[in-house]
Amino acid sequence: MLKSVHHIAIITSDYNRSKDFYTRILGLEIINEVFRKERDSYKLDLALNGNYIIELFSFPHPPARVSRPEACGLRHLAFAVEDVEQAVESLESQGVKCEPVRIDPITDKKFTFFEDPDGLPLELYEAF
Repeated sequence: MLKSVHHIAIITSDYNRSKDFYTRILGLEIINEVFRKERDSYKLDLALNGNYIIELFSFPHPPARVSRPEACGLRHLAFAVEDVEQAVESLESQGVKCEPVRIDPITDKKFTFFEDPDGLPLELYEAF
């Protein structure tokens, strides 16, 4: 029945800051951006390597969501990379703090975590 994940929706506390983070720092491509006046809300569609993956939303005064430690719900969003250390170096050169690189004891692959501007946990996973 299911074929793939279509997209992930993220609500931001500061739309412009998050738009800059996901496009300039992470390099996602803007597919479409629209301001929905009736909702006082932006919707930004983002792609990675031509694949639509994230909807970035702004809403007036969104409530905070508990995300750590180990709260129930979405735990993190993971991005596949060829070289974790190189990706960490790129992020840190742009002011994004990353956790130390670890090894997944099950797959023996390298990974690390960092956060988006709202504290959403993001992962880099050496998948190639």
